[in-house]
Parts: sequence; C-alpha cells; structure tokens
Amino acid sequence: MSALRVSKLTAAVLAVVIVAVLLFALTKPKMFVVQRTIVIHAPAEKIFPLIDDFHNWAAWSPYEHLDPAMKRSFTGPQHGEGASYAWDGNSKVGAGIMRIAKSSPPAHLAIDLHFERPLDSRNVAEYTLGAAPEGTRVTWSMEGPNPYIARVMQVFFDAEGMVGKDFEAGLAKLKTIAEAPEGRSIDTRQTP
Repeated sequence: MSALRVSKLTAAVLAVVIVAVLLFALTKPKMFVVQRTIVIHAPAEKIFPLIDDFHNWAAWSPYEHLDPAMKRSFTGPQHGEGASYAWDGNSKVGAGIMRIAKSSPPAHLAIDLHFERPLDSRNVAEYTLGAAPEGTRVTWSMEGPNPYIARVMQVFFDAEGMVGKDFEAGLAKLKTIAEAPEGRSIDTRQTP
C-alpha cells in the first residue's frame, strides 16, 4: 500500500470519527442537571444560615480553596434575597457572580449563578432542606442550558460526575460543620 493511499485512508477514518462524535453529541440533553443529597444530623435552622450567607461559604464550599489568591467581593444584604458574591480566580475557579434569588428559611434557597470564565453560562443552583428521620435531608442541585460545545465535551468526559463529586465534598463538609457541638471550633482550611 502506498504512503498516499495510507494517508487518504487515515484521513477518511479520522473524518468518520469526527462526524460520529459530532452526531453523538447531538443526542446529549440540551439542559443539564446535577444533584446530590445528604442527611445531616442537625436541625435545618442550624444548617440554613451556613448556606444563606455567602460569607460562610469559605467553611464548606469545595471551590473556595482551589485558588488561595482568588478575589472575592460581597454586595447587597449580608444574607438572603439580593445578597451577591463575585469571584475572580485562576483557571480552576474562573470568574463569575452569584446572587440569592429566593430565600425561604429554613427550607429552600435559589441562586442565580453567572459564570463569566472559563465559559460564559447562566445556571440556577438550589438548596432544599427537608425533614428526615435522622435529621435534615439537604439537596444541592444545579441546572442550566447545555450548549452544543459542552455536549461535544461530554462525549469524552463525565461533567455530571465531576461536578457531582464537588457537590458531595461540599455537602460532607457542611455536614461536619453543622453536626459539630455548639461552641466547638471547626478548622475550615482544606489541605491540598
């Protein structure tokens, strides 16, 4: 087989693979949802303020310690509807702003989330707290549009699983803090 023939065959195979990936990406959903739940052995009234005040997020959010030099700014009220938190950091955290759109203590919080970098996107994050026999069931979810480029990337890696692991880590840290005895100091630093 001549080198030219091998080159043409390789190009044809590569073209078929690219077309297959692009067509398979079309089968991915146009909206995404990531959701994780945990039961915390504490009342919702103790847990809700940890979520409803962005100043408390440094203690439990899995994203807060990815960039020690991340710039943060808080505007609006201290907590509840209208409270906003903007961040600007390295490639691990990107940049964006989130604003509490709805706060119904101690059961529900909805946040409008605008990622500016690395990809511009607008999503909604929600925290729902409900009674469970062992304490409080806390669900963290995020949903939003799933643009075509994101669907192409999902052919190669599981974004839901990656973000889901972050949600699991954040909920586990929230559980540790909320279940700590009153007055006990919690070390919120994360080790690399």
